[in-house]
Amino acid sequence: MAKRLMAVHAHPDDESSKGAATYARYLAEGAEVMVVTCTGGQRGSILNPAIEDIPMAHRDLAGLRRVEMAQAQAAIGFEHRWLGYYDSGLPEEGDPLPPLSFATIPLEISAEPLVRLIRRFRPHVIISYDENGGYPHPDHIRSYEITAYARDAAADASRYPDAGEPWQIPKYYFDRLFSYQKTRAVYDALVAKHPDSPLIAEFENMRRWLTETPFLATTRVDVGDYLDAKDAALRSHASQVAPDSPFFFWPNEVVRAAWATDDYQLIDSKVPAVTPETDLFAGIPEEELA
Repeated sequence: MAKRLMAVHAHPDDESSKGAATYARYLAEGAEVMVVTCTGGQRGSILNPAIEDIPMAHRDLAGLRRVEMAQAQAAIGFEHRWLGYYDSGLPEEGDPLPPLSFATIPLEISAEPLVRLIRRFRPHVIISYDENGGYPHPDHIRSYEITAYARDAAADASRYPDAGEPWQIPKYYFDRLFSYQKTRAVYDALVAKHPDSPLIAEFENMRRWLTETPFLATTRVDVGDYLDAKDAALRSHASQVAPDSPFFFWPNEVVRAAWATDDYQLIDSKVPAVTPETDLFAGIPEEELA
């Protein structure tokens, strides 16, 4: 039995911007990794001007994003499953969500396919966003809600009895990959190493956008050797990520020197856990992972 990690994301591309280097590292170490994408990303915007002239981007954005997701999966090597829900979009304040979109479906209904996946894959670790979704997109918030709900339900034999044998996931984490502290550390290193870099102005914009907040991560996973793989996965999502985007693509030699970890917050553990940690599987008995 190998170590098994499951990560639940809202849209195709979220897995590449939020954890791909972690998945690449654990896969290289022999773990099994499953990424679950809750929606098809149908209501996303085209964020790369180079894609504007591709007819499929306008005719069938969901189909294009499936192609991109397959390319990202190939770049990292994780298993992938779609839950198949319709993207809720990011409506203007006061506007309703589309009928039958992911965020509108009752949890007890929308969680069942995730319960089935948990019971079939039997992960030792599950990762999702926090209760604010990382940022307040309805589908990101719903991804948090469905993960918390399904994790509890999957362990309870009385719930969804036709969805497989119950499985209790030992460790549950929130993604804390994007923090003020990381941005500041990489910015300072960039200024010191490349004082004339045009990225500095972009970082200053991000620093103004981010306010200093407490550092919530309990677990820092060294991914310095896997940053290039993460970038390859991100570039696969060409409709969402321009290849030279300063928001997504920081100089990897600077990142390795300044902050070479992906960061997570341990929210619940069914096994003894001592933080801070450097391994998401820390504390899980070897006999369960062998």
